[in-house]
Amino acid sequence: MVVGDRFPAERDLAGQLGVSRTSVRQAMVVLQSQRFVEIRHGGGTFLRRSRGFGESLPRLMERRHHLPEVLEAREGLEVKIAMLAALRGTADQLLEARAALERMRVEIALGGLGIAGDRDFHHAVAEAAGNRVLQHLIDAIAESVHESRLESLSEPGRPLRSVAAHQRILDAITDHDEAAAGKAMLDHLREVGDVALLREEPPSGKAPFHV
Repeated sequence: MVVGDRFPAERDLAGQLGVSRTSVRQAMVVLQSQRFVEIRHGGGTFLRRSRGFGESLPRLMERRHHLPEVLEAREGLEVKIAMLAALRGTADQLLEARAALERMRVEIALGGLGIAGDRDFHHAVAEAAGNRVLQHLIDAIAESVHESRLESLSEPGRPLRSVAAHQRILDAITDHDEAAAGKAMLDHLREVGDVALLREEPPSGKAPFHV
């Protein structure tokens, strides 16, 4: 395809890719937000820019199917990690988590998404949990966790909400409140999972993918 070309009908594209029409529809909404495509109400979907697009759609399809499993794994691991951190975290470890959260704030203030600070915060909490097996497991899925982090922090308004969620997690850990730390982490990860790529339908006001 070249810039300006119209995409096949939704049902045809879904058949070519071996995925559902809902998946194609949602992927196109995400690609539109990344300015790869233009969705014209009643007219179809058109390629807006081509550089990097050839990799993007198949990767989005793969990520859409893979991401829910990553989020389930994160809940299973990181909620327990937060609870253990509340029981075992040392003053120095909590200072490191606080420093990571401050780095995230600075990144966002400078126009970034806060990805590095977010990563460092979760790593510091894992260190504070003091369980090497859990640390090993979370490190083993680090690449997939990065994808979920990037997807979430790319949502409009999400970086600052993530900072606030991290602060609630840190406050509960600092108070040595095991239950509150677990709940704060669970609430945070549930919000991480609320991303455009996984929503069943395009956001209100967006034109549907033309059939």
